Amino acid sequence: MPFRPLAGLAALLLLLPCSGAELFRDDFRTLPPRILSEPVRGLTNAIEEYHNLPHRGVPMDPWENVILHEDAWAGGDEDGKTYVEMHMENPLPHLMNPTLVIGDAEWSNYSVEAKVRPLSKLDMAGIVFRYHHNRHYYLFSLSDGNKARLRIRLPIETGYRQAAWKDLGEIAFPYETKGYYTLRVENEGASIRTYIDGKLVLQATDSEIQKGKAGITANYPARFTDFSVVTNGGEEQAIAARVDAREQSLSAMRGKNPKPKLWKRFRTPGFGAYRNVRFGDLNGDGVPEMLIAQNTRKVRRNDFAQISCLTAVTLDGEVLWQIGRPDPYNDITAHDVPFQIHDVDGDGKQEVVLVKDFKLQVLEGATGKRIQETWMPELAGDKAAHPYQREVGDSITFFNFSGKPGRREILVKDRYKSFWVYSNDLQLQWTGEGQLGHFPYPFDANGDGKDDMVIGYAFWNSEGKQQWSHDKELKDHADGIFMGNISGDPQKEPRVYACGSDEGFLMFAKDGTLLKHLRIGHAQTPSIAKYRDDVPGLQLMNINFWKNPGLITLFDWDGNIVEQGEPIHSGSPILPVNWTGEGTEFAMLSADIKKGGMVDGHLRRVVMFPNDGHPDTAFAVLNITGDPRDEIVVWNTEEVWIYTQDRAFNGEKIYAPEKNPEYNESNYRTTVSFPGWVNNQPAEWEKALERMWGAGNRSKH
Repeated sequence: MPFRPLAGLAALLLLLPCSGAELFRDDFRTLPPRILSEPVRGLTNAIEEYHNLPHRGVPMDPWENVILHEDAWAGGDEDGKTYVEMHMENPLPHLMNPTLVIGDAEWSNYSVEAKVRPLSKLDMAGIVFRYHHNRHYYLFSLSDGNKARLRIRLPIETGYRQAAWKDLGEIAFPYETKGYYTLRVENEGASIRTYIDGKLVLQATDSEIQKGKAGITANYPARFTDFSVVTNGGEEQAIAARVDAREQSLSAMRGKNPKPKLWKRFRTPGFGAYRNVRFGDLNGDGVPEMLIAQNTRKVRRNDFAQISCLTAVTLDGEVLWQIGRPDPYNDITAHDVPFQIHDVDGDGKQEVVLVKDFKLQVLEGATGKRIQETWMPELAGDKAAHPYQREVGDSITFFNFSGKPGRREILVKDRYKSFWVYSNDLQLQWTGEGQLGHFPYPFDANGDGKDDMVIGYAFWNSEGKQQWSHDKELKDHADGIFMGNISGDPQKEPRVYACGSDEGFLMFAKDGTLLKHLRIGHAQTPSIAKYRDDVPGLQLMNINFWKNPGLITLFDWDGNIVEQGEPIHSGSPILPVNWTGEGTEFAMLSADIKKGGMVDGHLRRVVMFPNDGHPDTAFAVLNITGDPRDEIVVWNTEEVWIYTQDRAFNGEKIYAPEKNPEYNESNYRTTVSFPGWVNNQPAEWEKALERMWGAGNRSKH
């Protein structure tokens, strides 16, 4: 509803203070007078795409930094008064807004107030309220040096990087940068009233969101202090009742689910790393080992890192072998790493295939001894874009392009443009180019026993011929892609699903026809599993990162949004977890004891991790201890802990889904969990283990 002025007695009554309980008050005195995001800001702003960090330099609790990768906030003092300052220029001011929020999703019928000092007349600074997630909230702001504006951010963009806003009111209000203005918003049901320095300036009615958190935001430098949230009369009891009911329901759900129980732990002193690991049976003993890669960050911090050290370690902590020199400085990477574990020659033993020192190499899995190698291709073209004469490699994927048993062909790609396909004896077969995105997906689309490939927004057949492509018409690369039939109806044709960075979510028919395009923001990492038993087929879960970190959207097989929320404010691999064995899976956020855990298909935290001192930087989901339920491997640079369930499974049949092979691991792959069941017997459990690791695995429960 547009702005309408108030007059007379009604306006005077609205200016009177209302009685209520104070929900929160802060003048930011607990924040130090410094930029609040060092040292992480100096390492890589992409680190939280798939890692969990307690904070980026300074704890900001209880405030939540919802656009954390912008590193936008600093504490300070002015004339003895403490403040927090948004100190950056926002490069995409209408697409994302550096924001701090506080409170609970159940907050409603409250008044929020803050003193705001714009330090620039460019764009806006103001108050966020009824915050649902970082693409859906109300905003009252001082804008453009000459107005006050009330609007709501809508979750689906209207075009590429074109945010959708609905304006609810605007009034001329010239302002200066020399002092503070007191901004106040009062919420009552759908009614919204806004004030500047105690004077009512705008009123509107809008019911799209009627409850949510509150906070502050700006697109150019601005200072904030004396922030407070007060409920309208008696509302605090209603809020408390809703929060209590929610927590009781969560507690009941968590009580029904197995709790994480520590199974094993070991240290990785000096050779540990972040999410740069692979799992596979390196020594042929029937159980997986962990292969850890350290990387040197060269040229540009996210594009040309190269493997500096590889360490193979058993799940009991025994180091099998190591190549290169370990250095804790090389523990971080924020992109893919070109190494895998796979029986590439078909002899029944696992090898390590990697790109190192500008060579594609094959190592003996048990010893790390080099078996064969070949030089990576020489590159032509713009040396400013690629400073090395030979390719350093970005990721490795195994395909079956030949039709022979197993996936033995090796695809190596660079960061975004070119790929090369090699035979398992390292002979170059064919090459290709395009807007490649991060990681391809193999799929036999015509049933001839050979893999075809989706890579970027293109489809290639097993002969190396591109069948269709949308690479040139789409402006941002595909972060995660998948091809297959997840409808639950075997008669349906396979579809291609792409989470396309700032292009959002896309779905294509088998012939390349674009069926659906939803601009949900920077779609970063998808996974596919049976997350909801009330929705047909499998569901695709996507988490955003850049510009909208932590926003999760659940789609059905036909590309319709089923659920959307913001359980965290960072990225995550959101790997599906067969935790209960009962037929639906959970998605793992992280092992953080407060902001992590596993969520169900309603985005409720239904499994939490114990406060036992475990690491929580990175994680993997693997079936390794016996029955078909998954275990969770969590680690940081110094130690690895492995959790299993605290109770045995009871039932005649146990869910045993089939997931992507571990030899095609990536920080960017779409992890897919196809349904399956086995009898709840040790002999049947072995079948589930064999699908992941091969024959001969030993049950450990």
